[in-house]
Amino acid sequence: MKVTEHLKYAKGTLLSYEILPPLKGRNIQSIYDHLDPLMEFKPSWINVTYHRSETFLRAKGDGNFEKIVTRKRPGTVGICSAIMNHYKTDAVPHLICGGFSKGETEEALIDLNFLGINNVLALRGDAAKGETMFMPHKDGHRYAVELVKQVVDLNRGKYLDTEIRDGEHTDFCIGVAGYPERHFECATLETDLQHLKAKVEMGAEYIMTQMFFDNQKYFDFVETCRSMGITVPIIPGLKPLTKKKQLTTIPKIFNLQLPEALAREMKNAADDAAVEQIGIEWLVQQCRELKAYGVPVLHFYTLGKPSVIRRVVEQIF
Repeated sequence: MKVTEHLKYAKGTLLSYEILPPLKGRNIQSIYDHLDPLMEFKPSWINVTYHRSETFLRAKGDGNFEKIVTRKRPGTVGICSAIMNHYKTDAVPHLICGGFSKGETEEALIDLNFLGINNVLALRGDAAKGETMFMPHKDGHRYAVELVKQVVDLNRGKYLDTEIRDGEHTDFCIGVAGYPERHFECATLETDLQHLKAKVEMGAEYIMTQMFFDNQKYFDFVETCRSMGITVPIIPGLKPLTKKKQLTTIPKIFNLQLPEALAREMKNAADDAAVEQIGIEWLVQQCRELKAYGVPVLHFYTLGKPSVIRRVVEQIF
């Protein structure tokens, strides 16, 4: 079932999760072990992130170096298929621009279509490790709106090979990312919102937000989107804070602000165990307020913390 169909037939606020593929060398059981404690709450779907390849230099015996290209977290397409088969729950694979050509993207979409996976979250992706700014694949997309267009084209039966005249029309439901506190590369929130509107006008059917810890940021974001004519569902993305070092790392990495009250409690906490409890309590209150507001879904970035997410979800659902 498409994300938009879940939303259409929902009776109240839905639940969804996001997971990382396991590191190369680990098997699918690591995914099941991660999700098993969370599945009793019946999520409507599970997002699976996509990761670009990384490059590093390896010393050779002759004193020279060779360039090695590897993907540390492969398998998004296969993991989505395994989740749907194992749990009978819909999966939403991420698609990213970074590190992939248009041809590779089309092949991934064809594989997803063959497997009966009809949801994608279209993202630009981050800069490669060691790069100061995003650089697209030489035959790929620079912006997420271009990726959305490729998926829309395939939904219309338009393939990269122009000799394909009667190709199958795929039927992907397309989600995109939104940033309540703006994407760090945009000079202003208004500019960022114009980019978001362009993605929706191109064919995106819902928006998944970056994490935030101040619900007012989300409320203001939704209100501004609506005033601009963006009418698609806007799903809040949520994450618990669990370590004191996140006081500095989270704002820096994700370009967001922590509420003063939350930052003060974390700073005064005795240790990370105390921070985790503070993070859980804060997120529970966020969720209750968001449900009262009438959000369509509560989407949790699990990021290796299923036990923490469970402690939150069991108080909400």
